[in-house]
Amino acid sequence: MKSERRKGANYMLKKSLWLAAIAVLAIGILAACGGGKDKKESTKNAEETITIEASNFKFDKEEYKIPANKDVALKLENVDGNHGLMIEGEKVNISGGSSDVVNLKPGEYTLRCSVPCGNGHADMVSKLVVE
Repeated sequence: MKSERRKGANYMLKKSLWLAAIAVLAIGILAACGGGKDKKESTKNAEETITIEASNFKFDKEEYKIPANKDVALKLENVDGNHGLMIEGEKVNISGGSSDVVNLKPGEYTLRCSVPCGNGHADMVSKLVVE
């Protein structure tokens, strides 16, 4: 009798754990799918678009210039490899093949690859001059 209860308790525990795992997975998927701004719509409102090309293990320019206090779309194109673009100190992270609109104060910003892309990943750095 005790072994039957133990088997039943183990079955219920396993079932509960599976249900909890499925719930956590479902919440994660739903959270990843929603809540962000519409990138395509926001880039339409940009006054200018700058395309940044990324390859293994560099950006196509050492320095990019954009106007200060204006909506500028930064578009990242992956020419070779899988890369992302982040601006240090800002909440900007662009995946390859997509874009985002920024409106920055004057200054110099560091651009880095945000996707670990191999041995030269740490060298993928450029400068963004906002004036």
